[in-house]
Amino acid sequence: MNRGVLLGFLAALSVITFLDRLCIAVAGPRIQDELGIGPERWGWVLGAFVLAYGLFEIPTGAMGDRSGHRRILTRIVLWWSAFTVLTGFATGFAPLLITRFLFGAGEAGAYPNMAGVVSRWFPSEGRAAAQGYIWGASRAGGALAPLIVAPIQASYGWRTSFFVFGFLGVLWCAAWWLWYRDPAPSASVHAAPWKELAASPRVRTIVVMYGCYAWGSWFYFSWLHTYLVKGRGFSEAQMAVFSSLPFALGALANVAGGYLSDFACRRLGPRRGRTIVGSVCLTISACLLVATATTPSSNAAVVFLTAGFGVMDLMLPSAWALCLDIGGRHAGAVSGAMNTAGQFGGFLCTIIFGYVVGQWGDYNLPLFVIAAMLCIAAALFQRIDASQPLFHETSP
Repeated sequence: MNRGVLLGFLAALSVITFLDRLCIAVAGPRIQDELGIGPERWGWVLGAFVLAYGLFEIPTGAMGDRSGHRRILTRIVLWWSAFTVLTGFATGFAPLLITRFLFGAGEAGAYPNMAGVVSRWFPSEGRAAAQGYIWGASRAGGALAPLIVAPIQASYGWRTSFFVFGFLGVLWCAAWWLWYRDPAPSASVHAAPWKELAASPRVRTIVVMYGCYAWGSWFYFSWLHTYLVKGRGFSEAQMAVFSSLPFALGALANVAGGYLSDFACRRLGPRRGRTIVGSVCLTISACLLVATATTPSSNAAVVFLTAGFGVMDLMLPSAWALCLDIGGRHAGAVSGAMNTAGQFGGFLCTIIFGYVVGQWGDYNLPLFVIAAMLCIAAALFQRIDASQPLFHETSP
């Protein structure tokens, strides 16, 4: 298997994932105005995706470990592409809520299955770097989304952007199915040992850590674009540019963070190498969100928001590499458990943000809560030991 081509496929999928995922966030102000959806109900529209994603993340992540990633990733992308298109047909709050829930159910398991592919084909010392490229590509998708969606919706309406992005997923599926092959069945079919995973203090710490961290990332995924327009008074055109900046920096930070994590791991060992990157970055990001909430300058807020997301994403490859280091052949199940917690943390953030804004009319107030959750995540990250795998059969 050519690892360069394989990583290219996974990076392309990661771009498409975030184009589809952030399309609704970019189009959010227009959708809210056209369909008459207030902040509280808009929080539920955004949260429906996150909730479904979390509910189906573990079983779908484990499917790839058990049945192979070629078929499972193809099914995932076809499903979410169909509901991306259907989002463009929504006529009100209820249809949009249902469509986004089913969209989330379809996309669940995408990143755990990509992590499972990495665990099969990449050596342990290169896994964080591979994860860095995958997550960096996701941020590239996030940076491109407003730059693509805003012109499309200005010329053809917000619905057309969903039709375009849904088609991209179908093209990826066709190429993936024709090119990729799973390893031999003896190396890929393993039932997930759920009791051992649930009993592991390290897995539980990873799960809680990631659930707290996700409050920060899901603010950017779900509310950033509305925050810039309705909270900071930027125009739609300004929002398209400014909202792409955190994701552009995040793309670079993920790639750099992958190499940084692997370098720190080689120099300091897995115990300190993985954790020091994560805990320091999360703490700095929390401080930058507080700075965003307290500055009266909208331009300064964009700078702090951009830096906050970039520093936060410098941590991300370390978190996913922890799952590969600890889970081995069960990396899909471990990363699925971690990402499930992330979705529920993101669900709470998305819903609570809307209610706080609806109650107090202040888009900055929720940022203090998000910063506190990042500090908790930083403290938990320091406690995770990735020096020993949970299971003996961990070699790819």
